[in-house]
Amino acid sequence: MVDEALSAGAVARRLGVAVTTLRTWHQRYGLGPSRHEPGQHRRYTADDLARLEIMRRLTAEGVSPAEAARWARQAPAGVRVEDLPRSRPRGVRDGGGPTIPVGRAGPAARGLARAAMRLDSTAIGETIARSLADEGVVATWDRLIRPVLAGVGERHAATYALIEVEHLLSRCVSEAFAALSRATRPAGPPRILLSCADEEQHTLPLEALAAALAEAGVGHRMLGARVPSPALLRAVDRTGPAAVVLWSHTPATADPTQLEALVAARRRPLLVLAAGPGWPVAALPSGVVRPTHLAEALALVVAARDSLEQPPSA
Repeated sequence: MVDEALSAGAVARRLGVAVTTLRTWHQRYGLGPSRHEPGQHRRYTADDLARLEIMRRLTAEGVSPAEAARWARQAPAGVRVEDLPRSRPRGVRDGGGPTIPVGRAGPAARGLARAAMRLDSTAIGETIARSLADEGVVATWDRLIRPVLAGVGERHAATYALIEVEHLLSRCVSEAFAALSRATRPAGPPRILLSCADEEQHTLPLEALAAALAEAGVGHRMLGARVPSPALLRAVDRTGPAAVVLWSHTPATADPTQLEALVAARRRPLLVLAAGPGWPVAALPSGVVRPTHLAEALALVVAARDSLEQPPSA
């Protein structure tokens, strides 16, 4: 519990909600800041924060906001969220728990998971954008986004639920990466070609690599999902990339003949990366590299770009 009075922004970060959500809870349900000093904005006290934590927890569990607010307002001063009774109020749903597991990930990932469970696209977007600005693409992907996506997948595998959570979260991640890419100006021509394998529709990791390249000022072309091998070869022939990254999420889309065709292409790229867990290491053609994480893929393709652009030695 905190002793100092907090601003709306500080409370929003602690709870993993958007500031606009706090305003709504204040205006509709009376869960606003109680400390007021003349000439200053109102501030949230420790008791205010405790009530808001109850509100956040109950709404995440499926309680209607009005019912959750009633419980939060009735909570005695100094109550902690851990002190809530085990008998849940009317409207709370059972079945696997209200949270997304994020393993050892930090508070930002837990906040993102809570926002995803609430389908709060504003809070999701703000959390990701703040991490991208502070930590960069690779750290945001590894420490924030991936743990939450993995947790959603784990919950879905156990309960067959959370499809709507995964879809909304994925869209918000895509929008954040796209916004970062639009805000950058790559140096030089696009020398990297990014593509999904034929019939592969899982694009987020490839979008993360595209955003990391944009952040590094490396030009690239993104072909996206479900690229047939002939179409990919035509793109290679027309653009002469230094590196081609072919993503496969599952073995069902990881046909090694797609990689063999790239290695044998008329304008063979300097580097062919088989990215993603779908590719079987034992079946990779000679000369194809399989990176194990985003930072490695980024370093490899940047090195390939640099090799292509080095001036010939005298």
